[in-house]
Amino acid sequence: MAEGSSTAVALPTGSAFLSRDFRLYQSARLMVILGAEAQSVAVAWQVYSMTHSALDLGYTGLALFLPGLFFMLAAGHVADRYDRRTIILCCYGLQAVCTAALLALSLSTRFMAMGKVWPIYAVLVGIGLGRAFSGPAASAMLPSLVPKEHFVNAVTWGATVYQISNMAGPAVGGLLFTLPLTGTLLVWTGAPIVYAFTLAMLLGFMTLIWMIRARVERTEKKAFNLRTMLAGLEYVWKTKLLLGSISLDLFAVLLGGAVALLPIFATDILHAGPRGLGLLRAMPSVGALVVSLVMLVKPIRRKAGKTMLVCVAIFGAATVLFGLSQNIIISMIALVAVGASDMVSVVVRSSILQLATPPEMRGRVSAVNWLFIGASNEFGEFESGLTAHWWGAVRAVVIGGVASLVVTGSAAVLFPKLRRADALTSDALMAAEQELSIAEPVN
Repeated sequence: MAEGSSTAVALPTGSAFLSRDFRLYQSARLMVILGAEAQSVAVAWQVYSMTHSALDLGYTGLALFLPGLFFMLAAGHVADRYDRRTIILCCYGLQAVCTAALLALSLSTRFMAMGKVWPIYAVLVGIGLGRAFSGPAASAMLPSLVPKEHFVNAVTWGATVYQISNMAGPAVGGLLFTLPLTGTLLVWTGAPIVYAFTLAMLLGFMTLIWMIRARVERTEKKAFNLRTMLAGLEYVWKTKLLLGSISLDLFAVLLGGAVALLPIFATDILHAGPRGLGLLRAMPSVGALVVSLVMLVKPIRRKAGKTMLVCVAIFGAATVLFGLSQNIIISMIALVAVGASDMVSVVVRSSILQLATPPEMRGRVSAVNWLFIGASNEFGEFESGLTAHWWGAVRAVVIGGVASLVVTGSAAVLFPKLRRADALTSDALMAAEQELSIAEPVN
């Protein structure tokens, strides 16, 4: 590509996999996300079966989100200052310990007899802490795994791998939850089987990450203080392409998320049971996987910003359809559309995030992104549980979907740089940011 060109060069569909480190990293992610999604089904079903409360179900998301809220900016600075692979290994070691704790709790007859879920919340806080520090490090490490010209292909493949495991994980979790595993001394049923599976996936992940030998990028060596921690937030605020893409995802998914309420829909509305819950949890990933495979063959080359806005609007409309449905087939179709539209948003946002950020800032900027995405996912689960507690699950989902549509329209007006973003290349994105800054009138 000529210097300053805004046209994306056509590359082989699997160009990112020419890198050994990228192959190891994506294999590790496939395992760990598969385990995490299976575990989320077990936790959600276990909590709801113990409490039958939408609010208590929402607290599971809050427990995962709170550590990120308090530590994410510090985590970003850590990712820019220390070896990112070591950070990831330490954080997933913590998550392995927490999963072992969930396994021990689920096998404890005393705990099950108590009927109290606060120990589960305590363990989820530990998992959330591990995710808070591993997220920015993993995101910032990705560009070092592949050559620059293969990065968008790497992002698309990364999203594809995520969706494959995200699709299979809930189905595996639902299946394992309903199958007994007979041993010489005991019979495991339900949650313990799932937690043991997740623990095995975590150990496999750590082994593969340990084998990565990524090149070392220049890291931040400034003092660890409030100013350096807030540098990522300041950079995002000044870079309107980043601010627009991240905030759009934050508010649309925060308001329109229906996944947290799937146990309620599967149990009380669709009467589908644990296996039905696993299928429903898998449907967004089915849609996302199909779209990601299409994007590997036909990547977004032009009008990336407009494409993102249209797809977030589709996300909101599909959420409304899911909320109104009382038929499991229609509900599954709506969730497929939710995942398909969200996939496009993920690829555009992730590409803008890394391509418009200098290497020495990627940890802290990724931390801001993870804080926003964590708010839209984990805190969104709490928001969904709270609104379902107030209004009922159906009204909460429908109102949230309508709100997502309103947010999309507002973002199109408030962030013209995002609306006009064209090719997903570093030169094109930086040129668009600078050009519009000059062109926009001063009020």
